[in-house]
Amino acid sequence: MTPLQSFCDLTAEELSAREPPGSATHLFAALHRVTRWPTGTDGVRRPLLGKIARAFVERNFTLALPEIIHAQHSDDAATKLLLGLADGARVEVVHMPRAVKNPRVTLCISSQVGCAMGCRFCQTATMGLVRNLGAAEIVGQVLAVLLALGPVDPQRVSIVFMGMGEPLHNVDAVLRAVEILCEPAGLGLSPQRITVSTVGLVDGIATIARARVRPAIALSVNATTDAARTAIMPVARNNSLADLRAALLAFPLRSHEKVTLEYVLLAGTNDSQDDAAGLAAFARGIRHNVNVIPWNATAVGGFARPNHTAISEFVAGLRAHGCLVTVRKSRGPDVAGACGQLVTQSESRFTRRARLTQAAGGQ
Repeated sequence: MTPLQSFCDLTAEELSAREPPGSATHLFAALHRVTRWPTGTDGVRRPLLGKIARAFVERNFTLALPEIIHAQHSDDAATKLLLGLADGARVEVVHMPRAVKNPRVTLCISSQVGCAMGCRFCQTATMGLVRNLGAAEIVGQVLAVLLALGPVDPQRVSIVFMGMGEPLHNVDAVLRAVEILCEPAGLGLSPQRITVSTVGLVDGIATIARARVRPAIALSVNATTDAARTAIMPVARNNSLADLRAALLAFPLRSHEKVTLEYVLLAGTNDSQDDAAGLAAFARGIRHNVNVIPWNATAVGGFARPNHTAISEFVAGLRAHGCLVTVRKSRGPDVAGACGQLVTQSESRFTRRARLTQAAGGQ
Protein backbone atom coordinates (compact mmCIF):
# COMPACT_ATOMS: atom_id res chain seq x y z
CA MET A 1 0.00 0.00 0.00
CA THR A 2 1.41 3.41 -0.99
CA PRO A 3 1.97 5.67 2.03
CA LEU A 4 -0.26 8.72 2.18
CA GLN A 5 1.27 12.09 1.34
CA SER A 6 1.78 14.44 4.28
CA PHE A 7 -0.50 17.46 4.28
CA CYS A 8 2.67 19.48 5.05
CA ASP A 9 3.97 18.71 1.55
CA LEU A 10 1.23 20.55 -0.28
CA THR A 11 0.85 24.13 -1.50
CA ALA A 12 -2.57 25.78 -1.54
CA GLU A 13 -2.55 25.59 -5.34
CA GLU A 14 -1.83 21.85 -5.25
CA LEU A 15 -4.60 21.29 -2.72
CA SER A 16 -7.02 23.12 -5.02
CA ALA A 17 -6.14 20.66 -7.79
CA ARG A 18 -7.21 17.73 -5.57
CA GLU A 19 -10.84 18.92 -5.61
CA PRO A 20 -11.41 19.15 -1.87
CA PRO A 21 -14.94 19.67 -0.57
CA GLY A 22 -15.75 23.36 -0.14
CA SER A 23 -13.02 25.97 -0.35
CA ALA A 24 -9.41 24.79 -0.71
CA THR A 25 -8.30 28.05 0.91
CA HIS A 26 -10.37 27.37 4.02
CA LEU A 27 -9.16 23.76 4.18
CA PHE A 28 -5.51 24.82 3.80
CA ALA A 29 -6.00 27.32 6.63
CA ALA A 30 -7.56 24.66 8.85
CA LEU A 31 -4.58 22.39 8.28
CA HIS A 32 -1.76 24.92 8.63
CA ARG A 33 -2.86 27.59 11.09
CA VAL A 34 -2.01 26.46 14.61
CA THR A 35 -4.98 28.40 16.01
CA ARG A 36 -7.21 25.88 14.18
CA TRP A 37 -5.74 22.87 16.03
CA PRO A 38 -7.70 22.57 19.32
CA THR A 39 -6.82 20.02 21.97
CA GLY A 40 -9.17 17.05 22.03
CA THR A 41 -10.49 15.23 25.08
CA ASP A 42 -7.60 12.77 24.71
CA GLY A 43 -5.08 15.63 25.02
CA VAL A 44 -4.07 15.45 21.35
CA ARG A 45 -4.19 18.54 19.11
CA ARG A 46 -5.84 18.03 15.73
CA PRO A 47 -7.06 20.38 13.00
CA LEU A 48 -10.67 21.44 13.40
CA LEU A 49 -12.41 19.94 10.36
CA GLY A 50 -16.00 19.22 9.43
CA LYS A 51 -17.07 15.63 8.87
CA ILE A 52 -16.80 15.74 5.06
CA ALA A 53 -13.52 17.66 5.06
CA ARG A 54 -12.01 15.30 7.65
CA ALA A 55 -13.00 12.27 5.58
CA PHE A 56 -11.37 13.85 2.50
CA VAL A 57 -8.18 14.63 4.38
CA GLU A 58 -7.90 11.21 6.05
CA ARG A 59 -8.49 9.50 2.70
CA ASN A 60 -5.77 11.48 0.92
CA PHE A 61 -3.19 12.65 3.48
CA THR A 62 -1.53 11.87 6.75
CA LEU A 63 -1.85 14.41 9.56
CA ALA A 64 1.17 13.06 11.44
CA LEU A 65 3.78 15.61 12.50
CA PRO A 66 7.31 14.95 13.79
CA GLU A 67 7.15 13.62 17.35
CA ILE A 68 8.65 15.69 20.14
CA ILE A 69 10.75 13.09 21.93
CA HIS A 70 12.46 15.32 24.43
CA ALA A 71 12.66 19.01 25.37
CA GLN A 72 15.49 20.68 27.29
CA HIS A 73 14.82 24.09 28.77
CA SER A 74 17.70 26.54 29.02
CA ASP A 75 18.19 29.11 31.76
CA ASP A 76 17.80 31.82 29.10
CA ALA A 77 14.27 30.59 28.14
CA ALA A 78 15.39 28.84 24.96
CA THR A 79 14.20 25.26 24.50
CA LYS A 80 16.03 22.60 22.51
CA LEU A 81 13.68 19.95 21.15
CA LEU A 82 14.57 16.51 19.81
CA LEU A 83 12.12 15.52 17.08
CA GLY A 84 11.55 12.01 15.78
CA LEU A 85 10.75 11.51 12.09
CA ALA A 86 8.66 8.74 10.54
CA ASP A 87 11.68 6.56 9.65
CA GLY A 88 13.21 6.85 13.12
CA ALA A 89 15.71 9.56 12.20
CA ARG A 90 16.00 12.49 14.59
CA VAL A 91 16.68 16.21 14.27
CA GLU A 92 16.97 19.07 16.72
CA VAL A 93 15.11 22.39 16.75
CA VAL A 94 15.64 25.36 19.07
CA HIS A 95 12.74 27.57 20.18
CA MET A 96 14.02 31.01 21.25
CA PRO A 97 11.59 33.60 22.62
CA ARG A 98 12.76 37.20 22.71
CA ALA A 99 11.41 39.47 25.43
CA VAL A 100 11.44 42.71 23.43
CA LYS A 101 8.85 45.47 22.99
CA ASN A 102 6.99 43.31 20.45
CA PRO A 103 7.79 39.79 21.70
CA ARG A 104 8.85 37.35 19.00
CA VAL A 105 9.99 33.77 18.80
CA THR A 106 12.80 32.57 16.57
CA LEU A 107 12.79 28.93 15.53
CA CYS A 108 16.16 27.47 14.56
CA ILE A 109 15.24 24.52 12.33
CA SER A 110 17.10 21.74 10.52
CA SER A 111 17.30 20.94 6.80
CA GLN A 112 19.15 17.61 7.00
CA VAL A 113 19.79 14.76 9.40
CA GLY A 114 23.48 15.38 10.01
CA CYS A 115 25.62 17.36 7.58
CA ALA A 116 28.13 16.59 4.84
CA MET A 117 30.10 19.85 5.00
CA GLY A 118 32.63 18.76 7.64
CA CYS A 119 33.27 22.15 9.28
CA ARG A 120 35.89 21.48 11.95
CA PHE A 121 34.32 23.71 14.60
CA CYS A 122 30.78 22.25 14.37
CA GLN A 123 29.42 19.31 16.38
CA THR A 124 26.82 18.42 13.73
CA ALA A 125 29.66 17.64 11.32
CA THR A 126 30.60 14.59 13.41
CA MET A 127 27.40 12.88 12.24
CA GLY A 128 28.23 13.04 8.55
CA LEU A 129 25.20 13.24 6.30
CA VAL A 130 22.47 10.74 7.13
CA ARG A 131 19.88 12.10 4.69
CA ASN A 132 18.10 15.19 3.44
CA LEU A 133 14.79 16.23 4.94
CA GLY A 134 11.76 16.49 2.71
CA ALA A 135 9.78 19.72 2.54
CA ALA A 136 7.01 18.10 4.59
CA GLU A 137 9.48 17.26 7.38
CA ILE A 138 10.77 20.84 7.40
CA VAL A 139 7.27 22.33 7.54
CA GLY A 140 6.32 19.67 10.08
CA GLN A 141 9.10 20.81 12.42
CA VAL A 142 7.66 24.31 12.47
CA LEU A 143 4.07 23.22 13.06
CA ALA A 144 5.00 20.67 15.73
CA VAL A 145 7.00 23.22 17.75
CA LEU A 146 4.45 26.03 17.37
CA LEU A 147 1.67 23.68 18.52
CA ALA A 148 3.74 22.68 21.55
CA LEU A 149 5.31 26.00 22.58
CA GLY A 150 3.66 28.75 20.52
CA PRO A 151 3.25 31.47 19.62
CA VAL A 152 -0.22 31.07 18.13
CA ASP A 153 0.27 34.28 16.13
CA PRO A 154 2.55 33.36 13.21
CA GLN A 155 3.33 37.04 12.64
CA ARG A 156 5.45 36.85 15.78
CA VAL A 157 7.57 34.03 14.36
CA SER A 158 10.96 34.21 12.67
CA ILE A 159 12.65 31.14 11.22
CA VAL A 160 16.35 30.53 10.70
CA PHE A 161 17.74 27.54 8.83
CA MET A 162 20.71 27.36 11.19
CA GLY A 163 20.03 23.98 12.76
CA MET A 164 21.39 20.66 11.57
CA GLY A 165 22.49 20.44 7.95
CA GLU A 166 23.48 22.70 5.06
CA PRO A 167 20.26 24.17 3.61
CA LEU A 168 21.72 24.78 0.15
CA HIS A 169 22.80 21.13 -0.03
CA ASN A 170 19.03 20.44 0.05
CA VAL A 171 17.91 23.61 -1.66
CA ASP A 172 14.86 22.32 -3.56
CA ALA A 173 13.19 20.95 -0.42
CA VAL A 174 14.12 24.06 1.57
CA LEU A 175 12.61 26.43 -1.00
CA ARG A 176 9.47 24.31 -1.28
CA ALA A 177 9.11 24.42 2.52
CA VAL A 178 9.61 28.20 2.50
CA GLU A 179 6.85 28.54 -0.11
CA ILE A 180 4.44 26.44 1.97
CA LEU A 181 5.27 28.30 5.20
CA CYS A 182 4.67 31.64 3.45
CA GLU A 183 1.30 30.65 1.92
CA PRO A 184 -1.12 33.47 2.87
CA ALA A 185 -3.88 30.90 3.42
CA GLY A 186 -1.68 29.06 5.94
CA LEU A 187 0.86 30.42 8.39
CA GLY A 188 1.49 33.32 6.04
CA LEU A 189 5.05 33.92 7.25
CA SER A 190 6.93 36.76 5.62
CA PRO A 191 9.88 35.49 3.53
CA GLN A 192 11.84 38.39 5.00
CA ARG A 193 11.44 36.67 8.39
CA ILE A 194 13.01 33.44 7.12
CA THR A 195 16.80 33.28 6.89
CA VAL A 196 18.76 30.53 5.17
CA SER A 197 22.31 30.21 6.49
CA THR A 198 24.90 28.59 4.24
CA VAL A 199 28.55 27.61 4.57
CA GLY A 200 28.92 28.99 1.06
CA LEU A 201 27.65 26.94 -1.88
CA VAL A 202 27.92 29.40 -4.77
CA ASP A 203 25.43 27.61 -7.03
CA GLY A 204 22.94 27.36 -4.18
CA ILE A 205 23.13 31.10 -3.51
CA ALA A 206 22.25 31.71 -7.17
CA THR A 207 19.30 29.31 -6.83
CA ILE A 208 18.03 31.19 -3.76
CA ALA A 209 18.36 34.48 -5.65
CA ARG A 210 16.01 33.18 -8.37
CA ALA A 211 13.42 31.70 -6.00
CA ARG A 212 9.79 32.68 -6.48
CA VAL A 213 9.41 33.04 -2.70
CA ARG A 214 12.85 34.16 -1.60
CA PRO A 215 14.12 33.97 1.99
CA ALA A 216 16.92 36.12 3.35
CA ILE A 217 20.48 34.81 3.09
CA ALA A 218 23.28 34.48 5.62
CA LEU A 219 26.82 33.40 4.71
CA SER A 220 29.23 31.77 7.16
CA VAL A 221 32.53 33.42 6.21
CA ASN A 222 34.69 32.43 9.20
CA ALA A 223 38.07 33.15 7.58
CA THR A 224 39.48 35.81 5.27
CA THR A 225 41.73 33.81 2.93
CA ASP A 226 40.86 30.72 0.92
CA ALA A 227 43.70 28.77 2.56
CA ALA A 228 42.58 29.62 6.10
CA ARG A 229 38.96 28.97 5.23
CA THR A 230 39.70 25.59 3.66
CA ALA A 231 41.58 24.54 6.80
CA ILE A 232 38.40 24.83 8.89
CA MET A 233 35.71 24.50 6.18
CA PRO A 234 36.43 21.90 3.46
CA VAL A 235 33.66 23.38 1.29
CA ALA A 236 35.98 26.31 0.56
CA ARG A 237 38.08 24.14 -1.77
CA ASN A 238 35.42 24.52 -4.47
CA ASN A 239 33.77 27.76 -3.34
CA SER A 240 36.32 30.56 -3.21
CA LEU A 241 35.84 33.83 -1.36
CA ALA A 242 36.03 35.67 -4.68
CA ASP A 243 33.20 33.58 -6.13
CA LEU A 244 31.13 33.96 -2.96
CA ARG A 245 31.62 37.71 -2.98
CA ALA A 246 30.52 37.87 -6.63
CA ALA A 247 27.40 35.82 -5.80
CA LEU A 248 26.48 38.17 -2.96
CA LEU A 249 27.07 41.28 -5.07
CA ALA A 250 24.64 39.85 -7.63
CA PHE A 251 22.05 38.90 -4.99
CA PRO A 252 18.78 40.89 -5.47
CA LEU A 253 18.30 42.51 -2.08
CA ARG A 254 14.96 44.04 -1.13
CA SER A 255 14.71 47.60 0.13
CA HIS A 256 16.41 47.82 3.56
CA GLU A 257 17.49 44.15 3.34
CA LYS A 258 21.06 43.17 4.23
CA VAL A 259 23.15 40.06 3.73
CA THR A 260 24.22 38.60 7.07
CA LEU A 261 27.91 37.72 7.11
CA GLU A 262 28.36 35.22 9.96
CA TYR A 263 31.80 34.90 11.47
CA VAL A 264 32.49 32.21 14.08
CA LEU A 265 35.29 33.69 16.17
CA LEU A 266 37.99 31.16 17.12
CA ALA A 267 40.71 32.21 19.56
CA GLY A 268 44.11 32.41 17.88
CA THR A 269 42.71 31.16 14.57
CA ASN A 270 40.71 33.95 12.94
CA ASP A 271 40.45 36.77 15.50
CA SER A 272 43.39 39.04 14.63
CA GLN A 273 43.19 42.62 13.40
CA ASP A 274 44.41 41.39 10.01
CA ASP A 275 41.40 39.09 9.97
CA ALA A 276 39.13 42.03 10.83
CA ALA A 277 40.60 44.04 7.96
CA GLY A 278 40.21 41.09 5.56
CA LEU A 279 36.59 40.55 6.56
CA ALA A 280 35.86 44.25 6.09
CA ALA A 281 37.43 44.09 2.61
CA PHE A 282 35.22 41.09 1.74
CA ALA A 283 32.12 42.98 2.93
CA ARG A 284 32.93 46.22 1.12
CA GLY A 285 30.27 47.06 -1.45
CA ILE A 286 27.81 44.48 -0.07
CA ARG A 287 24.88 45.81 1.96
CA HIS A 288 25.63 43.75 5.01
CA ASN A 289 25.57 43.08 8.71
CA VAL A 290 28.52 41.19 10.18
CA ASN A 291 27.27 38.82 12.87
CA VAL A 292 30.21 37.87 15.08
CA ILE A 293 29.62 34.51 16.80
CA PRO A 294 32.08 33.69 19.59
CA TRP A 295 32.65 29.95 19.28
CA ASN A 296 30.38 27.77 21.41
CA ALA A 297 32.32 24.96 23.05
CA THR A 298 31.98 21.48 21.54
CA ALA A 299 34.06 18.33 21.76
CA VAL A 300 35.49 18.80 18.25
CA GLY A 301 38.26 20.72 16.55
CA GLY A 302 40.48 21.66 19.47
CA PHE A 303 39.35 25.30 19.32
CA ALA A 304 38.86 27.85 22.08
CA ARG A 305 36.43 30.70 22.60
CA PRO A 306 38.06 34.15 22.55
CA ASN A 307 37.92 36.10 25.79
CA HIS A 308 35.85 39.25 26.17
CA THR A 309 38.77 41.55 25.36
CA ALA A 310 39.62 39.73 22.13
CA ILE A 311 35.98 39.81 21.03
CA SER A 312 35.70 43.53 21.76
CA GLU A 313 38.92 44.31 19.91
CA PHE A 314 37.85 42.31 16.85
CA VAL A 315 34.47 44.06 16.76
CA ALA A 316 36.13 47.45 17.18
CA GLY A 317 38.47 46.66 14.29
CA LEU A 318 35.52 45.82 12.03
CA ARG A 319 33.70 49.01 12.99
CA ALA A 320 36.82 51.07 12.34
CA HIS A 321 36.70 49.75 8.78
CA GLY A 322 33.05 50.81 8.40
CA CYS A 323 31.27 47.50 9.02
CA LEU A 324 27.87 47.24 10.66
CA VAL A 325 28.48 44.65 13.38
CA THR A 326 26.41 42.70 15.89
CA VAL A 327 27.66 40.07 18.33
CA ARG A 328 25.41 37.05 18.59
CA LYS A 329 24.20 36.27 22.07
CA SER A 330 24.27 32.49 22.23
CA ARG A 331 20.94 30.97 23.21
CA GLY A 332 20.68 27.64 24.99
CA PRO A 333 24.39 26.84 25.51
CA ASP A 334 23.65 25.12 28.83
CA VAL A 335 21.52 22.55 26.96
CA ALA A 336 23.90 22.31 23.96
CA GLY A 337 21.41 24.25 21.87
CA ALA A 338 23.68 27.07 20.69
CA CYS A 339 25.17 27.57 17.23
CA GLY A 340 27.33 24.59 16.22
CA GLN A 341 26.26 22.37 19.12
CA LEU A 342 23.35 20.41 17.61
CA VAL A 343 23.87 16.67 17.20
CA THR A 344 21.68 13.57 17.55
CA GLN A 345 22.25 9.85 17.77
CA SER A 346 20.98 9.18 14.23
CA GLU A 347 23.43 6.95 12.42
CA SER A 348 25.39 8.43 9.55
CA ARG A 349 25.64 6.38 6.37
CA PHE A 350 29.35 5.90 7.08
CA THR A 351 28.76 4.66 10.63
CA ARG A 352 25.96 2.39 9.44
CA ARG A 353 28.11 0.92 6.67
CA ALA A 354 30.94 0.21 9.13
CA ARG A 355 28.55 -1.46 11.58
CA LEU A 356 26.99 -3.65 8.92
CA THR A 357 30.39 -4.61 7.54
CA GLN A 358 31.58 -5.57 11.01
CA ALA A 359 28.43 -7.62 11.61
CA ALA A 360 29.03 -9.48 8.35
CA GLY A 361 32.54 -10.43 9.41
CA GLY A 362 34.27 -7.80 7.32
CA GLN A 363 32.84 -9.03 4.00
